[in-house]
Amino acid sequence: MHIPDGFLDAKTALVTGGLSAAGLGYALRSVRLELPPRRVPLLGLAAAFLFAAQMVNFPVLGGTSGHLVGGALVAALLGPAAAVVVVSTVLIVQCFLFADGGVMALGANIFNMGLVSTFTGYAIFRLVARVLPGLRGQVAALAFAGWCSTVLASISCAGQLAWSGTVAWRVGLPAMAGVHALIGLGEGAVSALVFLAIVRTRPDLLPERATAGFAPAKVREFVVLGLLTALGVALFVAPFACPWPDGLESIAAKLGFAHREWSPLITSPVADYHVPGLASPGVSTALAGALGVLVVFGLAIGFSQLVVQKPARVPANSR
Repeated sequence: MHIPDGFLDAKTALVTGGLSAAGLGYALRSVRLELPPRRVPLLGLAAAFLFAAQMVNFPVLGGTSGHLVGGALVAALLGPAAAVVVVSTVLIVQCFLFADGGVMALGANIFNMGLVSTFTGYAIFRLVARVLPGLRGQVAALAFAGWCSTVLASISCAGQLAWSGTVAWRVGLPAMAGVHALIGLGEGAVSALVFLAIVRTRPDLLPERATAGFAPAKVREFVVLGLLTALGVALFVAPFACPWPDGLESIAAKLGFAHREWSPLITSPVADYHVPGLASPGVSTALAGALGVLVVFGLAIGFSQLVVQKPARVPANSR
């Protein structure tokens, strides 16, 4: 669902850019006030995992592929504000380092996948989880929320394309929502499985249990293992991902507006997830993925450490 440059006009890019800047600013402020410093590494881990997972496209019907967005999943694990920071970090790195999504369209991509997907997914997850209590209820709620968040983000994207005059609303809406309803099934399934695995192994990492039995040393161990897992996905799974075009690319080709895509406005060092100079496409993709995992991990932690309030030191003579 990464919109390239050329699909949106100037007004749409400016409006979505302004809304995304406001939303990301609000999320950073909320993270600053609410996120304990000891949980900052979890944001880096979530960003690293999400980047690696988004490289693994899975096939859907009609020669179209999809990939995890992850907004609802990260929001369920870390809270919606932290999820906005995580998803936005991934999108920024994808845009500038890998030319995945346009520079002018970055605001629209953050709006759709960072804000719409995250906040609607989290709201639906919390609402359904109240009706379906217990662990099974939470897993089912997240599966449904993941599906809804993907479809709603695609509807937002269709609206932006229509407002830009790229494709008529009556044509773009059913096309985008239809294909992403199928992609959303994968989103919901992956989100539910990852959530279940984390809840069963480390329930203390969930926001509502963040102060109960929270062991920073064990969190560091979990982050290291999680980072190695993300690197493993990028190195050994991503090179074998489905090569079919994703939902938006497929719709653009079928509806005849793919030609509107501009050439990249900036030169990305690892464009299209391929390291220059390597003859093997598989090795090139694997190394590009590993680089991206490390970059988003460091960037997410850096963002968070800049804004998260440090605990005040208590003078020794006052103890």
